Amino acid sequence: MMAKKYILVVDDDPDLVETVSMMLESKGCEVGQAYDGVEGEEAIKERRPDLVILDIMMPRKDGYVLCSELKANEETRDIPVVLLTAVGEAVPSTSYSHADGMATEADDYIPKPIDTQGLWDVVSNLLE
Repeated sequence: MMAKKYILVVDDDPDLVETVSMMLESKGCEVGQAYDGVEGEEAIKERRPDLVILDIMMPRKDGYVLCSELKANEETRDIPVVLLTAVGEAVPSTSYSHADGMATEADDYIPKPIDTQGLWDVVSNLLE
């Protein structure tokens, strides 16, 4: 069993944050929570997470921007980032695209609605 990992979940949907947090805690992880990109950024400065699960579409600062900033910063660039994206089917009606996501150097993507087992598979692979 690996040492307890600290994972930060950043999403503006409190139900999703709760669902993902409960799943991660059931797998033995410590979980931090933030509800927009600015809160997420502050939480990362307070305590460096082992991994960040980051929603894309959020108020104040979206997930692409936060992910880009993390990857551009020497101190945080090696923190794995998993982007949560509900925009797959909504791409034509939004300015977001998978190409944007790849440009942010996120380590992986999970489509919403989230399959928690699929998310755990990605998280555990990135933490290894």
